[in-house]
This record gives sequence, structure tokens and C-alpha cells, in this order.
Amino acid sequence: MSRSAHPAGPRHADVLPEGHYSAPPADLNALDPKVWSRTVERDERGVATVGGIAVTDLAEEFGTPAYFLDEADFRARCRAWADAFGPDADVFYAGKAFLSRAVVRWLTEEGLNLDVCSGGELTTALSAGMPAERIAFHGNNKSEEEIEKAVRAGVGRIVLDSFQEIVRVAHVAQSLGKRQRVQIRVTVGVEAHTHEFIATAHEDQKFGIALAGGQAAEAVRRALELDGLELVGIHSHIGSQIFDMAGFEVSARRVVQLLTEVRDEHGVELPEIDLGGGLGIAYTSEDDPREPHEIAKALNEIVSRECEAAGLRTPRISVEPGRAIVGPTAFTLYRVGTIKPLDGLRTYVSVDGGMSDNIRTALYDAEYSVSLVSRTSDAEPMLSRVVGKHCESGDIVVRDAFLPSDLAPGDLLAVPATGAYCRSMASNYNHALRPPVVAVRDGEARVIVRRETEEDLLRLDVG
Repeated sequence: MSRSAHPAGPRHADVLPEGHYSAPPADLNALDPKVWSRTVERDERGVATVGGIAVTDLAEEFGTPAYFLDEADFRARCRAWADAFGPDADVFYAGKAFLSRAVVRWLTEEGLNLDVCSGGELTTALSAGMPAERIAFHGNNKSEEEIEKAVRAGVGRIVLDSFQEIVRVAHVAQSLGKRQRVQIRVTVGVEAHTHEFIATAHEDQKFGIALAGGQAAEAVRRALELDGLELVGIHSHIGSQIFDMAGFEVSARRVVQLLTEVRDEHGVELPEIDLGGGLGIAYTSEDDPREPHEIAKALNEIVSRECEAAGLRTPRISVEPGRAIVGPTAFTLYRVGTIKPLDGLRTYVSVDGGMSDNIRTALYDAEYSVSLVSRTSDAEPMLSRVVGKHCESGDIVVRDAFLPSDLAPGDLLAVPATGAYCRSMASNYNHALRPPVVAVRDGEARVIVRRETEEDLLRLDVG
């Protein structure tokens, strides 16, 4: 199927301006399984489907923009992580990637644990029935109210992020007559090969207590001295969207060295080590993420080797995949509004969403794929920039992509791999209404987070 082509920007690789793209793909209609969820395919009409439902039908029922989450894929990824690490390790889903009560129920049913980093995430987890002992509570500046809520609920771990927090959590626990299980988050001086704003283990950043200068060792001393705390392990997180395991190897070596120092000084072998998350996913066909069983094998070998060399019992390993589970399971569906060719440059394709539903391109210079999904086309590829409708020149959804040159207003575009952080970081900029999240499975679709309404906006505006 195709439509009459409109005047377009450059179409051939030999005349393209510089940008974030490679040559046009051989087939613009192909949906690369590396970046799309497992049940996405095209039907006999050329329309993309997810969970057996055509995106044209989903758009008609739920409107656009909207996030569509492949529930079967989400659950399969949960099981893959749990199976890869087995019963002798803990897999904590990182709730900050995307959290809703439906997701909490899926996690509970699939046997995963959950980490939260705010009182709101904790409330969501508890309200949906996640057992408190399977929750870890993160954050660099937890309020006393949040800490009290976590301790009262009986969360399995609180991850301590500063010297002040060591005292704060101990005080709250003692006042409630409890002994709270805790880990200490350390920064190990490893800078992951990622964007500066999402690299979290080099010293010059807000998270954790540095190994350098003996600060982490001092944090351990203080935690062991306080009656309200039960120190069970060390936590390290080196960044996000990581494909190379080398950083984890260096991090594990330094954490095990700290465990060795703790044993030698205090006669205590801490039973847990949490290596965090941050494993990357495929946003484009060029990305090459590792499978959970590969990650589990590599991390187990790293920790076992380092502990054996240090004469330590191998601690129980925890990991925290968030993006790696939910990221690939969802896509955002948009409707094309206007198309603006710029001669010799590219064609600007405006859709009905933008930076209010996906801030990552503007914030991190993130790269995404995009496809025409309401039909197929045999038209020539045109270099395109998919942009939103907001009053910002930086309102870019996909910076550089090839789309069919017969693209027209009303066509549906989908951006895959938007399950992580897009809805979590969504905003009401320009008083936009945040899109719904719709779970799709086995031919059925249901809203798990509803679309905001203008009444929602006015309800908060009490002026």
C-alpha cells in the first residue's frame, strides 16, 4: 500500500546532512524484533499488531498518543531474569522505570522483588499487594516521613546513601522498636560508558558514599554500631544503558575488597552484595544488549572469582533490572499531524505527542527507532525528524529516521522501546494531558493507567 508522495527532503545517503543515523534500511516496513516487543507483527493488511490487536483498532478505542504495553512480553522477561539468577539470588525490578499497580501485581505473581525510591512508589507497591519484605527502598534524600513509612511497613532493605541517613534510619527504627535491615550504597569510582547524567558510580555525583578516602569503611563502622540497624550488605550501581560487563567486573572487585576489610576489622562477613541495574536495551537495530542468562553467568563468575581470591564466602547477589524488563515491552503510538520538508536537509514530521510523553531525547540525546504502522509503503525513504507539538525547538521524539516519502497526515507512527522512563518522566508541559498506558494480551486490551483529562488539570489548580 502507498499514497501519493509529497515534496520531501533528501532521500539518498550520499546527499544526507550530518546526523544520528546510518543508511536507509533495506525494508522500511520491517519491524526489527530486537527493538519491538515479542508479540508485535504486521497482519495481512500491513497493519502492525500487538497481542493480536491492530494498532488502528487500538488508536480508535484509546486515542493517541498512548503507550501500549505487551503484558505477555513483560511477564516473559520477568521469568527470564528470575530463571537466569535462580533461587540463590534476588532480582529486584527497578520501579522508577515504570510503576503501576497492575505492574506490581505482575511482579508479585512472577516472583520478582521490587525496589522503590520514593514514598509514592512505596505506596503504590504496598497498595497493590507486594509483600513489604520483598521491597528495597532507595534514594539519596529520603524524608523522615518516608523512612518511617518504610520501617513501619517492614520493607526488606533500606539502602543507606549518606552518613546522615545512617543516623536517621537508625533513629526511626529504634523509636518504633524495630531493627531495620540495611545496605550501604557505595560509589566505587567506575564511570560507565554512558551519558554523564546517568553515570552514577564515579565520585563526582550525588549518589552513595565513596570508597575513596575510607568513607565507605567509616559508614560500615557507624552502621554496625547502631542498635536500630542490621547491616546486611553493600550496594553499588555504576550507571545506565550499559552493554559492556567490564565496569561490573571492576565494581565487584572493589566491593569485595570492602567486604574483605569489613571481615578483617569487624570479624563480620556481610551476606549480600547488590550490583544494581543499568543493563542496556536495544533502542535501535545497532544496539546489542545481552540476554539475562549471559548477564547472570558473567556476574556470578565475577563475584565468585573475587570472593575466592579474598577468602570470603560468596554473598547472595542482587540485581535491579528495570529498563531491561519493561523498556522493550511497550511502544508509543502517535498520529501524524503536519509534514514539513526542508529542502536539502530533512523532513519534519509532527505528531500529536512529544516531550511531554518522552523527555529522554531532549534530556539525554537518546536515540529511538520509529515506524509507519497503520500501513505499509513501497515509497522511497526520506530522512525525517519526528517532532512533537510543544512550544520548544528541542521537542524532538526521534532525531533522525527514515520514513516513507508518501507519509501523510493521519498516518500512525509508533516508537518502540518506550516502556522505561517515558511515562514515569511524563509531564503536563504546555498543559498537555499525560497519555494512558494500555496493557495488551491475547487479543484483549485494558487501560492500566488512564489518560489524564482537563478536569484533572483543573482539579489541582485551586487558585
